Amino acid sequence: MRRLLLVAVLILIAAAGWLAWALQSPIRPSTPTFVMLRPGFSSRRIAKELRSAGVIRSAIAFRLWHYMHRRQSLKAGEYLFERDANSRAVYERLVRGDIYFHTVTIPEGYTSFDIARLIEEAGLGSSQAFLKIVQTNTDLISDFAPEAKSLEGYLYPETYQFTRTQSLKDMAAAMIKQFRQVAQQIGLSSDVHRTVIMASIVEKETAVPEERPLVASVYYNRLSRRMALDADPSIIYALLLANKYQGALHHEDMFVQSPYNTYRNPGLPPGPIANPGRGSLEAAMHPQNSQYFYFVSDANGRHRFAQSIEEHNRNVAAYRKAMRGK
Repeated sequence: MRRLLLVAVLILIAAAGWLAWALQSPIRPSTPTFVMLRPGFSSRRIAKELRSAGVIRSAIAFRLWHYMHRRQSLKAGEYLFERDANSRAVYERLVRGDIYFHTVTIPEGYTSFDIARLIEEAGLGSSQAFLKIVQTNTDLISDFAPEAKSLEGYLYPETYQFTRTQSLKDMAAAMIKQFRQVAQQIGLSSDVHRTVIMASIVEKETAVPEERPLVASVYYNRLSRRMALDADPSIIYALLLANKYQGALHHEDMFVQSPYNTYRNPGLPPGPIANPGRGSLEAAMHPQNSQYFYFVSDANGRHRFAQSIEEHNRNVAAYRKAMRGK
């Protein structure tokens, strides 16, 4: 009897030693390792995924530790393991929900096509799936932009932190939430869609902040005279929609059949051609008072503005001369 008791004690000591080793002994993954623990995973499945990824020593030990702390819940999400850690430390990370966030930075003036590419490059979903969200989920903005036929223009340029457990619609909604916040801050509450369309054109035409109200004034002046806007970025957007843009504009592109072709169609295009930032939104809301109807690059990152076609033609000639000299 004493012998059996001794054996049992030795077994318990060995088991306790093994459990302590399995829980306390750290592991460093050979390479940075991502583990996706999806909502609904059982503790058994979580332990299996962690063990398969090589970030814990024993699935059984991990589950035993969870059983001893069963009042604590393990949070779903994507986790990155790249440093020494033992199973207890891994367990505590899952309890805290210390998940990995993918950073997506959207520059001002990016189109939905650009944003879709960033989403895909971050490993958050396919670009085509995101573009489908952009084209079909206008319910996200119908309360303040009921005329909108897509989410283009309302995916606010900002740096976002996304997880792979978020849906693509959730990501688009986060961008729209940021747009709403900025719109409220600057007082954009009426004629929203028209303002965003104008702001998107301004955004694509100049990167110089102080020029934006002047560029907006040119286009508003053209609208008041019922002149064609002749905005090259609208042609590019028309080609993007038709999957025909090749990285540069050509003369024949000016004849593309599209409601976004502001050379052939008077007035504003039917929707935004990019996603404008705060400065361009404010410029579209508060354009500078001017008599300008034309502008062209000065070949140095800024623009020359003109009231007449004759003055504009001289500015164009000066631009071409400057480009030949470079």
